[in-house]
Amino acid sequence: MAKIIVKNTEVSIIKVNNEDYICITDMIRVKDGDFFVADWLRNRNTLEYLGIWEQVYNPDFNYGEFAIIRNKAGLNSFKISVKELIIRTNAIGLQAKSGRYGGTYAHKDIAFEFAMWISPEFKIYIIKEFQRLKEQEQKQIGWSAKRELSKINYHIHTDAIKKHLVPSQLTSKQTSIIYASEADVLNVALFGMTAKEWREKHPELKGNIRDYSSINELICLSNLENLNAVFINEGLSQKERLIKLNQISIQQLRILQEIEKRKSLNIPREESSP
Repeated sequence: MAKIIVKNTEVSIIKVNNEDYICITDMIRVKDGDFFVADWLRNRNTLEYLGIWEQVYNPDFNYGEFAIIRNKAGLNSFKISVKELIIRTNAIGLQAKSGRYGGTYAHKDIAFEFAMWISPEFKIYIIKEFQRLKEQEQKQIGWSAKRELSKINYHIHTDAIKKHLVPSQLTSKQTSIIYASEADVLNVALFGMTAKEWREKHPELKGNIRDYSSINELICLSNLENLNAVFINEGLSQKERLIKLNQISIQQLRILQEIEKRKSLNIPREESSP
């Protein structure tokens, strides 16, 4: 579950079949006076919109039953709950949840229309906050993907260490020291410190130095792991490899930062000459 703050109101967002559903029960707290979701459902325009949305996205929608409900809209006696609407029409655009995260949730398309019913200003702000949340999620996905790539490449790196640097007569404890030493070759080349030095500098943080790396650093780390494996296979000493890897990391991070800067300024990339 995710949450956004709109007009000093916390609004929950859940996933239903991999689609975003926003809690309109939370949203209604912004509206002055005693209003309920049922009041919104009584509106004929609301029902028209819900019916069209369901026809487009829900192949199991019972439009015949929905037509009966819609024809009663506008009558003083007409009232329908979200649960009744779902049961009678097989609607999927609205979800009635109970328990800890209980409330009425609506697919984001419908939730934004509901926000307009609250006020045009609220609709603008909730769309803005929702988009900000999606951008944060995409950045996290990108970071996680780079972290996983780094882990995969680390296996390539350790295989090269095992093949060329770990004598068979060493104990498991001695072998682990060599692996840790080689991991720190990458850490020092990129971050300027060993894993132990980082832990001593940040005792309050959990995890390791790579868990707090930027996406650019993880991209560079992935490249360094591959290159270090190549250098090990070529028989370069640890000192020689450290110097090379440090020079490469400086160059690559500079290039990646330049790319980010150009993107932020919307500067088009220069085309190479044929």
